[in-house]
Amino acid sequence: MNSNKKIIILISLVLAVVFLVSFSALKRNETKETGVVQSSTNDFVGTVDKIVSAPVKAISNLTDSIGNLFNTFDENARLKKRLDSYAVIQGENENFKKENKDLKNQLEMSDSLSSYEKITGSVISRSPDTWQNILIIDKGKDAGVEVDMPVMGSEGLIGRIIEVNKLSSKVELLTSNNQSVNKYPVMISPDKGDMSYGLLASYEEKSGHFIVNQLTSLDGLKSGDKVTTSGLGGNSPSGLIVGEVVGIKKNGLGLDKEVYIKPINSMYDISFVTVIKRLAESEG
Repeated sequence: MNSNKKIIILISLVLAVVFLVSFSALKRNETKETGVVQSSTNDFVGTVDKIVSAPVKAISNLTDSIGNLFNTFDENARLKKRLDSYAVIQGENENFKKENKDLKNQLEMSDSLSSYEKITGSVISRSPDTWQNILIIDKGKDAGVEVDMPVMGSEGLIGRIIEVNKLSSKVELLTSNNQSVNKYPVMISPDKGDMSYGLLASYEEKSGHFIVNQLTSLDGLKSGDKVTTSGLGGNSPSGLIVGEVVGIKKNGLGLDKEVYIKPINSMYDISFVTVIKRLAESEG
């Protein structure tokens, strides 16, 4: 019963407010002025609207802020993925640039060896535990590769073929600690004096230099003199560039002098090689 009374009272109040607003509006139309009741009612409604709308606007602004924050996270994630893809593309471009440069160098080397029959190949494997000793190329018996053929990098001699398969071959580098591989007969061409002949005997890892000993003469030798294969011994053609003289020292026993040679070709960054078969004019 009490509930019914409260409902009746509330409805009555609402009807009274509506009546007063309508009456006030009618009077205002007649007098062109706002009545006291309507003015008070308008102020009351405006205050209530302000009180009610303030938290609603705050909640709406908070919702918009949270939505913007999630949008920012999503956008950042998309941008990060794009940056990652750009980094990959940039890395690939750098690799392509390097590969193109290596190919151009190898072609220039190939052109300079026009008097030789040659085979150009790519390095397909280089084991970390034999980094200084062995690399594998993608040319083998089918391409005419044979054991003991000299192998050139982009600028000069780097090693020789020691094993041949049908489609691949193994190259032993001049930096190998295998003493047999370094016994390349070489010659040094001084500006003045006679040609000096010797053996490319070993590689000094600490200095990064080849050591040539058993030289026929030291007269006139100096830093900067070019060192090439001599062709003696029959295991390589003559005239393949090896490096240049950087110093002359006595050996550990003090009985002989050794010439230190700076390799013309890097022994670490090798992507392409040229295998020298023989002098072109020697073909039957």
